[in-house]
Amino acid sequence: MSITGDDPQAISELQCCLGKHFEMNDLGPLNYFLGLEITSVSDGYYLSQAKYASDLLSRSGITDSTTSSTPLDPNVRLTPFDGVSLDDPTLYRQLVGSLIYLTITRPDIAFAVHIVSQFMAAPRTIHFTAVLRILRYIKDTLGHGLHFSSQSSLVLFGFSDADWAGDPTDRRSTTGYCFYLGDALISWRSKKQYVVSRSSTEFEYRALADATSELLWLRWVLTDMGAPHTSSTTLHCDNRSAIQIAHNDVFHERTKHIENDCHFVRHHLQSNTLHLQSISTIDQPADIFTKALHSPRFTLLLHKLKVVSTLPT
Repeated sequence: MSITGDDPQAISELQCCLGKHFEMNDLGPLNYFLGLEITSVSDGYYLSQAKYASDLLSRSGITDSTTSSTPLDPNVRLTPFDGVSLDDPTLYRQLVGSLIYLTITRPDIAFAVHIVSQFMAAPRTIHFTAVLRILRYIKDTLGHGLHFSSQSSLVLFGFSDADWAGDPTDRRSTTGYCFYLGDALISWRSKKQYVVSRSSTEFEYRALADATSELLWLRWVLTDMGAPHTSSTTLHCDNRSAIQIAHNDVFHERTKHIENDCHFVRHHLQSNTLHLQSISTIDQPADIFTKALHSPRFTLLLHKLKVVSTLPT
């Protein structure tokens, strides 16, 4: 049986077939599932977690009207040693766990949540203050969500970025990447790298290798869903040295310690799976996943991520 998502007869036949083998009910169009709100609009879908976020705010105990324009203070660097240990870390862990789930539709808080989640084992007062700031930002942006247009193309492309030695405790860098399918944001990540990088080229290249792995997985998923990508997928990077190394067959002192990543990226570059393209740092949307930003820059990148605060018209 060939099934397509917009074929009512095929869907009805599938439901009938499943009903013969399983006890099931047709609940109608999808509106709410595990905290995700799905709203069908004339040109696609709008995904948000407004009710989930509202319930989270209620559990946090915030009663004042203070809000924040960004989820993290760019002038504060959190460490495991500042502040005083919390007497009971339970609430901190519950809030951070809920914030992690909220990032399903909120890429704008991904970096901030990535930071506060690093202190789950032994949270301190300064870390809890950072969590409260994230919550006050959410309070001001309850309607934020993602819009998936039915008119969007199926062209996959992505952005890779990293922040050099951004962690004040161990000086490891943060990898950030995001991928779009047409004009819809479909994948993003903010994650601390496993090793300390000794140059700007090294940390950017490690981020590039991670983004390439995600790119390959997304191409595989799209192929499995009947939308194969036969041409190369463009991956934007704002570090020219990293791009030059990917095209250079000769290794030297600067690249010996990242040789595996170099071979990995170059293999897919030569296989025409990947196309690296330079982008200016100003236009780099993945920058929002690597560092805390001031409000003007944060707002600009928020628009680039296609995060919307109201239902599309």
